[in-house]
Amino acid sequence: MNSGPEKLIHQQVQYLEFLSKDIEAAKTFYNSAFGWSFTDYGPDYTAFEGDFVDGGFTIGTPVRGSILVILYSLDLIQTRENVLEAGGLISLDIFSFPGGRRFHFIDPDGYELAVWSL
Repeated sequence: MNSGPEKLIHQQVQYLEFLSKDIEAAKTFYNSAFGWSFTDYGPDYTAFEGDFVDGGFTIGTPVRGSILVILYSLDLIQTRENVLEAGGLISLDIFSFPGGRRFHFIDPDGYELAVWSL
């Protein structure tokens, strides 16, 4: 992973770690829905790298509602379609809020995430 100085911004999220009951299913979903790529570190851990934040998945039992990760999209409608085509479930359809629009979805491990756009 590249955790160079450009990613290490004081008091900002830099790494997210998820528990997953099926790492291969998580990799397939996030690659299909968002184009994330992964580096495996043994059978129980895989890492993903983004432009602004890195993260990983390790074997464990996910707990829905413990944290809401919110992704940004330039095209909210297309991202929603990508999530559905990848097997995600929409838990809260697109709605407006001061500053933009967003939707929530459930991934294969049962985590709820959100995607927002201007």
